[in-house]
Amino acid sequence: MQNKKLTYTVEEAKRRLERYCVYQDRCHNEIEQKLYEMRMIPEACEVIILHLMEHEFLNEERFSKSFARGKFRIKQWGKQRIIRELKQKNISKYNIETALKEIDADEYFTTLQQLTQKKWKTIPEKDIYKKRKKVIDFLMRKGFESNLIYEEVNQVMTNDKSN
Repeated sequence: MQNKKLTYTVEEAKRRLERYCVYQDRCHNEIEQKLYEMRMIPEACEVIILHLMEHEFLNEERFSKSFARGKFRIKQWGKQRIIRELKQKNISKYNIETALKEIDADEYFTTLQQLTQKKWKTIPEKDIYKKRKKVIDFLMRKGFESNLIYEEVNQVMTNDKSN
């Protein structure tokens, strides 16, 4: 079987990446990866990225805001996990800080409380300290701040003991 390699003109690549960006907000890294997969030369990549930015298909601030909102509301990630993921995508510190402002503080604490209580109830562990550790580990993986986690887990433990 013959392995057919696709090649694209700059215009074809622009149209294809415009559709790629319209479907979902993208960061520069994702676009660069797509251009690499399309085997575009560096000069063409610069032209295409500039075109996408000029026509508002590619906007790092918009991407970071929607990423933070989505990961918090849908996957219930904490701020630490969101920061880590955005850094991995080479998002600037300014855009990360801007993105975190999208998360409402009250909603953040409510989510942490709900996750803690739900996880506490689902762990069948009899030893309360092992149970506590499992809940803390779960919330750490979700990316919540350790001081908030300890406060909330201790609150849930206290309520559980009194019942």
